[in-house]
Amino acid sequence: MAETTVIIPNWNTRRWLDGCLGGLREQRYKAFRTILVDNGSSDGSVAFVREHYPDVEIIAFPRNRGFAAAVNAGIAEADGPYVALLNVDTRPRSEWLWHLVRAIERDDGVACVASRMLNLEDPRRIDAAGDTLSWYGSARKRGQGDDAAGFAEPMEVFSACAGAALYRRSLFEEIGGFDAWFISYLEDIDVGLRARLRGYRCLYEPRAEVLHHGHGAGIARSRYVYLMMRNRLALFTKNIPLSLLWRHRRTLLYGQLYFFLVYKRPLAALAGIVAWAISLPYLLRQRRTILAARVVDDAALDAMLIDELGEPPLRSILKAKLRSLVPRSGSPTRSEKEER
Repeated sequence: MAETTVIIPNWNTRRWLDGCLGGLREQRYKAFRTILVDNGSSDGSVAFVREHYPDVEIIAFPRNRGFAAAVNAGIAEADGPYVALLNVDTRPRSEWLWHLVRAIERDDGVACVASRMLNLEDPRRIDAAGDTLSWYGSARKRGQGDDAAGFAEPMEVFSACAGAALYRRSLFEEIGGFDAWFISYLEDIDVGLRARLRGYRCLYEPRAEVLHHGHGAGIARSRYVYLMMRNRLALFTKNIPLSLLWRHRRTLLYGQLYFFLVYKRPLAALAGIVAWAISLPYLLRQRRTILAARVVDDAALDAMLIDELGEPPLRSILKAKLRSLVPRSGSPTRSEKEER
C-alpha cells in the first residue's frame, strides 16, 4: 500500500493526545507519517508530543488560525498519494487506516472515504457515518445517535466528516484545498461539495472505525453561531448554480430564518450574515472558478442534496415556547409572583 500522511489539528487539547496518538501507534497499516498542526496551544501540547511521541512531526502556529488553515499546512507537507485527517478527540481502532486505504484504492473515481465514527461514551451509537447536506442549508452527521448496527454496510455518501477521513492528495491539488476563509465549521462540506461538482464520489467504509468524543476543542457559543451563519451562506453562494438556488429559494430562506431563530444568539447570527455580505466579492470570485470547472448537471447536483431539515419544525418549537409562557393551572402568574 502507498504512503499516507495523517494530519491532526490541535488547539489546547493535550488531554486527548495520548488516546489519539496511541491509537495511531497500534495501526495495522504502517506506511504512514503523522503531522500534528498546533494552533497556538498554551496547555503544553507541543512539549507533550515531543517528549512522548517523538516520531510525530509538528507544525506549530503562534496563534489559532482555525481548522482549515491547520489542515492545509499539513497537506502542503504531505508527499504520499493519500491524506488522512483525524480529530484529536478520537481514538482510531487498529484497522482504521488499513480499511480506508483499501477502500480508496479500489476505485479511481473515489476522492474521499468516510470512517464509521462511533460515540466515545457509547460505542453502540453512531457519531457520524458520512455527512449530508440539505436544501435548507443544514449539514448533518449521517446517523448521529442511531444504533451503529444499522450502519454496517459500505455505501456512497454525500461527503466525509473531516474528523476521520481519507482523501486523495491529488484532489486538493485540483480544487485548491480547504477554504481557510471558513476558519472552522462546514469547511469539510465545502470540500465535499466541490469534489462532487468535479464528478468525484465519496464512500463510507464501516470497517474503518474511530471513537469520537465530539466538541473536544470547545468554542464559545456566540462564535459558533457567527461562523455557522456566515459559512452556511457562503457554502451555497460559492457552489450552487443560480438555477438551483432559485428552484429551492423558499426552502433555503426558511432554513436561514430557522437557524437564526433557534440559535438564540441574534447578534452573533446577524454578525455572521453581515460578514457573509462583506465577503461577497471574494465568494463570487470563488464561485466563478468552481462552477466553470463543474462536470455534473443540475439534475445530478439537485439529487445529491436532501429535502429534509433534520431538525424539529419551527412551528413545534414556537408551540413549545408559547406553552412555556402560559401559566399552568393553579400556578401563580407573573403578576401574582410580583405581588408576593
